[in-house]
Amino acid sequence: MMTGVPTSSATATTAATAATSTTSTAPSAGVPAEKLRLDRDFHRFRVGETVSLLGTQVTNLALPLTAIHAFGASDEQVGLLRFLQLAPYLGLALLIGVWTDRVRRRPVMLGANLVRLVLLALVPLLSWWHVLNLPVLLVIACAVGVASVAFDVSWMSYVPVLVRSPERYVEASARLGVSSSAAEVAGPGLAGALVSALTAPVALVVDACSYAVSLVSLLLIRTREPRPAPAAERHLLTELRDGLGQVFRNGVLRSLALIGFCCNFSMVSVWTLFLLHGTHDLRLGPAALGGVLTTASVGGLTGALLSRRVIARFPLGRVYPVAQSALLLGPVLAAVAAGPRPSVIALCALSFFTSYLGLGVAGVVIVSLRQSLTPQSMMGRMTAAFRTLLFGGGALGGLSAGLLAGRVGAESALRMAAAGSAVVVVGLVLSPVVRLRSLPAAPTDRPPPGPRGGAEAGTR
Repeated sequence: MMTGVPTSSATATTAATAATSTTSTAPSAGVPAEKLRLDRDFHRFRVGETVSLLGTQVTNLALPLTAIHAFGASDEQVGLLRFLQLAPYLGLALLIGVWTDRVRRRPVMLGANLVRLVLLALVPLLSWWHVLNLPVLLVIACAVGVASVAFDVSWMSYVPVLVRSPERYVEASARLGVSSSAAEVAGPGLAGALVSALTAPVALVVDACSYAVSLVSLLLIRTREPRPAPAAERHLLTELRDGLGQVFRNGVLRSLALIGFCCNFSMVSVWTLFLLHGTHDLRLGPAALGGVLTTASVGGLTGALLSRRVIARFPLGRVYPVAQSALLLGPVLAAVAAGPRPSVIALCALSFFTSYLGLGVAGVVIVSLRQSLTPQSMMGRMTAAFRTLLFGGGALGGLSAGLLAGRVGAESALRMAAAGSAVVVVGLVLSPVVRLRSLPAAPTDRPPPGPRGGAEAGTR
């Protein structure tokens, strides 16, 4: 779900080329586009992440429906649940970013996935033992969020180790974006069917299994991750300041971060409000809700598939504002939906499709710019700063959606959220990103190609 998918949330990615001139984004000579396709370790990571994201889609629907159907959660409590899933990004992302710049990232990702596997597997077990209640569910959601912070801050810093060449960052992000969107296409429908057939708590077993697949894929990676260079002295506050400075001193990164905060606030609030509106007002079942959300994922997949072609043909400064505008204006369609229930559902589906189509393209541009403008030694802290803002926006969006729906009703709150989202388009016009024609030159601080290791690779 976060830009950068969602949803995170997470929402939470690099297309075929770095800039070689001010008018094109063609691949550099000597770096064939097909080489990435043959990179086994990159694809091992990609497969594991795709399966993991598929399971996450189940959790995104199953957790709030568990709260609604099993415990009669109010709108405010559903908003609180969504907030607690993403709140750890507000308080911990920067600290974890400093830590991940000091250590190898693969062990961190392995540990994070193991923790998420165990926590989600606990939900059906506690349900069977009749000791699951809403406070316990909230605690589990928050703990899963903490592990997700560690994984998300690490993986974006880890991919350049596998890809190695900055000229291939756009392609790598585009391929990961396609994988993510493909998981999101299948995920909501699968989630709805599983929740209907198994009940929401039991459906979470699927997500637990998906983290097991991700664990295996990470263990199979043979590329040796270079150990971060030791520093004579390390000061936490200095490193935090450097990480924030990397983002806020650069006009392009600063603009991406601030607009990203607004986009994630919009996406998560609209997603939460539609879930409440669909459940309470439209009386949609889990399968129908999953079907509507699947159209969003189809839009994301379409955008990710088109992203490389669009970025190669048009300047980045045109692609980015158009894609982000689609994301920000899409909720208006859901807000104005009226009439017979089928028409309302169709407009809501089109709304999600439009927003995620924009996200599919914009996400590739955003991740590629972030990786191109940041040296490897700062990648963890840069990613953490972005995660704090992006997922912080999502967390606040989920919380405000629940509180607002409790006050004025989900339908009215949805209209207010869509209006606020549309206002952010003004910020796109002022963004320095619109003046870019291609990716900027990459910093020189890049990891040297690591030797291929045996069983010990990446574990020291």
